[in-house]
Amino acid sequence: MNQPLAGYAPAPVTARMENHGNHMLKVAMQTGNDLLARVGSMVAYEGFVQYEPNPPAVRQIAKDWMTGEGAPLMKCSGDGLLYLADYGANVVVINLNGDGISVNATNLLAFDAHLTWGVERVKGLAKFAGQGLWNTKISGQGWVALTSRGKPIVVDCGGGDDETYVDPDALVAWSPNLKVKGKRSFRAQSLIGRGSGEAYQMAFSGQGIVVVQPSEDSTDRLRIRG
Repeated sequence: MNQPLAGYAPAPVTARMENHGNHMLKVAMQTGNDLLARVGSMVAYEGFVQYEPNPPAVRQIAKDWMTGEGAPLMKCSGDGLLYLADYGANVVVINLNGDGISVNATNLLAFDAHLTWGVERVKGLAKFAGQGLWNTKISGQGWVALTSRGKPIVVDCGGGDDETYVDPDALVAWSPNLKVKGKRSFRAQSLIGRGSGEAYQMAFSGQGIVVVQPSEDSTDRLRIRG
């Protein structure tokens, strides 16, 4: 291999999912261990990998995405190495160990097809955000890959009485056991909520984490939906 390019060669496989750099996901595909991934996210693959866009099982569960929220999924199956990306966004890999995570649909890149998942509306936000906010709840034993516009921060809510406030357009994911409510803040309108049109935040409380990306511009979400 040309010496200047040698440092970009794939590393040996050590896990089902892992990062190749900050902006690409590498998945070790095996027959019988299918993957659900964002449509259009495949950038390369080795071996024999097949794709089925929007399979019946996905259409049944994710019928709410027909409203325009979220992103269609494709089923990936076969043997080999699969590389996924989303317009240069950072990729965050999570190994669920029987627990769960709630993900903004626009930040969901891929997850093991055997995981339990569903699309649901976040309660308590409709009066702040018009139609509210949709999220994808995933749980079980397996792998999930998220995207973030820039390097994210993971905030530990700590389980105390204090609440953690997040701009909805900067929110990536959160622990599903956290309590969520909306809060309007007119005084902060010039500092936050640029994408939301009105200064409001999501308030999280309880025991768990919140993943926040450094971009709060709603045009990012529109750009990655397709």
